[in-house]
Amino acid sequence: MTTCASPCTAMDIQIRKCRAEDAAFLARSILIAGRAHVSKGIWEFVLNAPEEECLRFLEHIVVTEIPHLFHYTCYFIAETTDNVPVGSLGGYDPKKSGYQALQQAFPEVYKKLNLPSQAFQKANERAAAILTCLPADIDNAWVIDSVATMPEYRGRGVAERLLVAVMAEGRKQGYSLAQIVMYDGNEPALQLYKKMGFEVIEKTRDKYFEKEICAPGMLSLSRKL
Repeated sequence: MTTCASPCTAMDIQIRKCRAEDAAFLARSILIAGRAHVSKGIWEFVLNAPEEECLRFLEHIVVTEIPHLFHYTCYFIAETTDNVPVGSLGGYDPKKSGYQALQQAFPEVYKKLNLPSQAFQKANERAAAILTCLPADIDNAWVIDSVATMPEYRGRGVAERLLVAVMAEGRKQGYSLAQIVMYDGNEPALQLYKKMGFEVIEKTRDKYFEKEICAPGMLSLSRKL
């Protein structure tokens, strides 16, 4: 991952749509978002693999032929004026690009990486067990996902700028509501979303989720676009 010599300020940031050549950065950003405030994130759990293997998998998943919620076409990237990427997030329609589409894209990656079919089956089982804690989709809402800022750039307004951009995209696509789903207990993220006008509308709890992810459950937040 490339970094600049000194931390940037919000004035240094520009926002653009993600491109296929951003795959390596986007993979790391999605991994960081999946960890949030816990030590072992959802990707390490689902793939049951160390960080480098997870990153390799994610580099492929973001560029599959089938679009889905983790596909690069759903993402915005924040970068400095020197073109150093410092954060990203995604926005998508769950009916078109949600978890069902993601599941359809998984076999392509397993084939490219020459991973055994048993590994794919086990990953599906682990994902299904975790996703029981996922709050319900809001009808006709634009879903914002995988909000991440590189650690050395946090507190500089990066996430706020990304959120403004992805909400504008949602309005452009004709959505009147936005939804964010997050781990319960991630207080910095919760305060940011509330600052941006989101309100908690649902809480879920699951003992298995808490045991494996070390968060008591998930929160669903929403706001008008």
